[in-house]
Amino acid sequence: MKSLLAIEPRYQETDQMGIIHHSVYPIWYEIGRVKFCDDLGFPYKKIEELGIGLAMIHMDVNYLKPAYFGSKLTMETKLIKFTRVRMVFRYEIFNLDHEMIHYGESHLVWVNQDLKPINLYKVNPHLYELFLKQVEA
Repeated sequence: MKSLLAIEPRYQETDQMGIIHHSVYPIWYEIGRVKFCDDLGFPYKKIEELGIGLAMIHMDVNYLKPAYFGSKLTMETKLIKFTRVRMVFRYEIFNLDHEMIHYGESHLVWVNQDLKPINLYKVNPHLYELFLKQVEA
């Protein structure tokens, strides 16, 4: 499953050159992950209400071309790796010419309310199976 997010960069997300600041991309990643869960039919808020969370353990960001204020972008979010404890999302951002201008990954671990890693399959088999079916090669 690919979750699509339309992005219209805001002025406050730019640097003095009018280019989207590098610190903004991880924020967009988070918006993409939340939308992915919404599109899956299991909103992130509902996951949190179960006493489950996702903690970031690693992130890769790759800037291919700049994004500018006033541009319209599309971000694809997909789940590329998934185990009982960890998951990896990939993000690809495209401009209006369908050129990939950025890509990245976030590596997350399932945790309980005490921030201890958990085995999602043991805690919530239904949620585990739901995510497992979404993994893309």
